[in-house]
Parts: sequence; structure tokens; C-alpha cells
Amino acid sequence: MSVLDTLNGQAFTAFGQHVIWSDMIGNSIGLAALALGWRRSIWTWPAQFLSGVILVAAYASAHLSGGVGKQLLVIGVALWGWRQWQRGRKQAQDGSIAVRFAGWRERGLLLGGTAVGTAAVGTLFTLLPQLSWNPWPDAYIFVGTLAAMVAQARGLVEFWFAWLLVDIVGVPLAFSSGLAFSGLVYVVYLALVVWGMRDWWLRSRAAERTVLEGAAA
Repeated sequence: MSVLDTLNGQAFTAFGQHVIWSDMIGNSIGLAALALGWRRSIWTWPAQFLSGVILVAAYASAHLSGGVGKQLLVIGVALWGWRQWQRGRKQAQDGSIAVRFAGWRERGLLLGGTAVGTAAVGTLFTLLPQLSWNPWPDAYIFVGTLAAMVAQARGLVEFWFAWLLVDIVGVPLAFSSGLAFSGLVYVVYLALVVWGMRDWWLRSRAAERTVLEGAAA
């Protein structure tokens, strides 16, 4: 039996749902990566990289090309994000990554890029139905995840809003695709996203006040 067969083997059954190893392990690491991102730890990126590698197998087993593509993007962006945070370390007073709200131009680029990207990928999946059995939600998650990770790499608070929008679609899609553990983890993601959003929001406002006080002095 190959490593891929083992990863896509059944771990256990709960509430009538079959949970496979790759789905469980990959999403558990992804959950840890999100928690590390909330703490602004640079180790969030290696964790996201490893999670992406394992989840490629899970999404391939469910025949969700958008999910596979999303994880390949996660792998690539994780390498870029690691480099970005290496450069930006010690920007905050506590020696970690400084966070901020995006400017209007940045928000426009994120929203516009997400909309255009989702339309393009959704059209591709529609024209080539063998790539995905649920093209538009799959495309939305594919592009939304990329937008969220780019915002995270830049230290933008909007990163959390992007993840929240991805999770809203990701939960029902995961359950309907037979990836029960992914669905359960997405629910936990929602709680972490709300908490992380609050933390980054408060930190960004505190940083702005420090800058203003310094300018006034």
C-alpha cells in the first residue's frame, strides 16, 4: 500500500460520516496554522505549507480540482508568506509582525481580484466539468483562499474577513463532498477567525494611536 493510499484510508466513522486520514491530519495542522497566524507567529507559514501538502491528497480523493488547486496555492503562498514575514519581523513593539487595515486601493484590488478570479476559475470548471462537480463554490473557495493568504502575508486585518467569507461556503461544501472532518474544522475555524479578527483589529488601532501620539509629540 502506498503512502497516498494510506493517507486516503478511513480513520474512523462518526455520525454516519467516514473520516479519512489526510482530511483529519491536514485540517488539524491547518487549524494550528490559523492559531499561529492569530498569534502572529512566523511558524504559521510552515504549518500552512505542511497542511497544504497533506490536503492535496484529501481533495483529490473527493474529485475537487478546485480544492486541489487551492492547496497547491496554499503551498506556494506559504513560501512567499514566510519570506514576507521574515522581512517584516520586529516591526511591532513586541518584536513581532505589525498588523494594519488595508487602504482603499488595497481593498479594491483584493475585492476586484477575487471577483475576476472567481469568475474565471468558475467558468473554467463549468466548461470542464471533470475538474469539479460543484464548480462555482469550488472556484469561490479556491480564489478566496488565495486572497486571504495574500492579505495575511501583508499583515492586513482584512485577512480575517476573507477567511470568514470562505468558511461560510466551505462548511456546507466540505460536508456535501464527503470530507466530514474538513466541515467540522471549518466550524472551529469560524470561532478562531472571529477571535483573531478582534485581536488584530485591536492591535492595528493601538498601533495607529502610537503613531499619532508620536507625531503629536
